[in-house]
Amino acid sequence: MTALVHHMKEAGLNAVPIVALMGFLIGIVLAFQGASQLEQFGAEIYVIDLISISMLRELGILLTAIIVAGRSASAFTAAIGSMKMREEIDAMRVFALLLLLPVLGFVANMAGLLGGALMAWIDLGISPAMFRTQLAANTSVTHALVGLSKAPVFAIIIGAVGCYQGLKVAGNTDSLGSRTSRSVLVAIFLVIVVDALASIFFSVWGV
Repeated sequence: MTALVHHMKEAGLNAVPIVALMGFLIGIVLAFQGASQLEQFGAEIYVIDLISISMLRELGILLTAIIVAGRSASAFTAAIGSMKMREEIDAMRVFALLLLLPVLGFVANMAGLLGGALMAWIDLGISPAMFRTQLAANTSVTHALVGLSKAPVFAIIIGAVGCYQGLKVAGNTDSLGSRTSRSVLVAIFLVIVVDALASIFFSVWGV
C-alpha cells in the first residue's frame, strides 16, 4: 500500500496544479470565444452548454491525458530504461495511473466549469446562480460519464507505451533519451486517436 500511494503521488497527484490551471484557462477561452459568436444571435445563455459539454465530454479528459502522457510516459520510460541499463528490471505496474487519471480528469472538468462560469459572469453578466441553474437543467450527467469513461483506457495506453519504450532502451544514455521522447509522442498520438474513435462510437450509438 505504501508503494502504491507513492506511485499514485508521482504518477498523478503532483500534476493536480497544472491540470487544474489548464482546465481553468480552457474554460475561460471557451466562454470568451463562444460568447463572441453567440452574442451575434442573441443566444449568449447557450455559452453555458458549450462550456459544460465541451469540458465534460471531450476537452477535460483529453487535455489531462496529454499532460499526463508528457509527464508519466516519459517518467516510466526513464525509470525502466535506467533499471535496464543497470540490469535491475523489476515488475512494473500502471495501477496507480489507472486510479489517478479519472481523478485528474474530474479536477480538470471542475476547473474548466469554474473558469467558464467566471468569464460568463464577467463578459456576459451571467451570474453564478444562473450558470448553475442552466448547467443543471441542460447538461446531462451522461456527458461527464462519457468523458471519464475514457480515463482508464488513456491510463493503460500511457502506462503501456511508457513501459514498452523503457524496455526497448539499449545500454546507453542516448538510447534512453531517444526512447523517452518517443514514448511521449507515441502516447499523445494514441490518446488522440482513441479519443477520436471513441467520439465517433458514442455519436453513432447516440450516447
